Amino acid sequence: MLYGAMLALAVGLGLPIAVLGAATAQGRTAAAALEGIARQPEAAGRIQIAMIIGLALIESLVIYALLMFFILQGKLPGVLEALQAGAGA
Repeated sequence: MLYGAMLALAVGLGLPIAVLGAATAQGRTAAAALEGIARQPEAAGRIQIAMIIGLALIESLVIYALLMFFILQGKLPGVLEALQAGAGA
């Protein structure tokens, strides 16, 4: 019983927390890149490349969290029974 409750909590809160953290990190990354470009316009190309690589790595963590969400959702006790009952009806 406790396992199912903790699993449901992880599924329900894990992805939103990951997305919130990633959105904050992406906002800070873009703000820092824009400040750097404003200070040194001649370095804009290098700053943009570093920013894009950083944003891609941040986004890959969110995609990993989404994958974990789907895996854990399939392990919830009531999900499989409800799907099987719906398919059999």
